[in-house]
Amino acid sequence: MTTATHPALELDRRTALRQAWQAERDAARTARHAGDAADEWHHLQRAHILSQPMAAAHVATHLAMLAAALRLRDRHEVRGQLLRVVLAAPGSLTGRYPVGNTGSAEVSAFEPMPVPDDLRALLDVEDES
Repeated sequence: MTTATHPALELDRRTALRQAWQAERDAARTARHAGDAADEWHHLQRAHILSQPMAAAHVATHLAMLAAALRLRDRHEVRGQLLRVVLAAPGSLTGRYPVGNTGSAEVSAFEPMPVPDDLRALLDVEDES
């Protein structure tokens, strides 16, 4: 037997997900202004994990990652982000994205990864253990 999710509950979850994504984007921006590239990247990766179910947010996150890579003059990451910008919207719209993937060019664009504990409920992902 399957149970339907109440539309209001789904809306609340989507709102919470979008708010968490925005908080990570804001934290990345704060880190960038403080000159902390490592912390900026950390928050962009968390924003990426949260953005995957939302096409526009997913693309926006990859554009922010591309901008960070350009500022750092990281050619490998720039190339990786250019590819990911193209793949992000179709992946989100079709639901074919690797859950938990951090979005960095250091990992395969198709490799699922463990979701951090504090993000799991927002994404409605089961515990991997």
